[in-house]
Amino acid sequence: MITIDTTGDVCPVPVIKTKKAMEQPGVQDLMVVVDNEISMNNVKKMAVSLGAEVTIEKINDTRIELTIQNRQKQMEEKKCEEVQEEKKGRTSKVVVAISSKEMGSGEEELGHILMKGFIFALSQLEELPQTILFYNGGANLTTNDSECIEDLQIMEKQGVEILTCGTCLDFYGKKDQLGVGNVTNMYNIVEILAKADKVVRP
Repeated sequence: MITIDTTGDVCPVPVIKTKKAMEQPGVQDLMVVVDNEISMNNVKKMAVSLGAEVTIEKINDTRIELTIQNRQKQMEEKKCEEVQEEKKGRTSKVVVAISSKEMGSGEEELGHILMKGFIFALSQLEELPQTILFYNGGANLTTNDSECIEDLQIMEKQGVEILTCGTCLDFYGKKDQLGVGNVTNMYNIVEILAKADKVVRP
């Protein structure tokens, strides 16, 4: 049995680690260790959606063990169905538009955590977006001091076009600190958004 220890990992890392382990050829049973109920519920939901059976044992407040009986054949069949459905509705020009360094509204610190998690999860998708646009406060995410810079650089190496508003970088005094992608202008941003088949705004 494979053990995946996600203690200390924040969403969506436990789910991604578990899914990758389940997708390895020949993996039948595995144990996932989490340290909170949110991760427990998210991992369980994902595993069940892939046809696995999940049992849970709460050792204490900071250790919860999920035993996953991985039904490889069921998972492969479901994945095949999902791929076929994805092909039916797949768009060729998916653009992600990020206008803030926080995700959602409310507590600023939580917003930072959510945005970092969003960009990491985006980098793990099998079908990456064609372009990611950064403007207004989002321009801070593409500079050298950004916590998201490594995930963005990974996506750029895989062919994702990453563009940051030059006016925004100037406003924040960070035009010389761009760490990934290229500088763009508002006309180009409008043109890309207008031609996109789908625009995702976190």
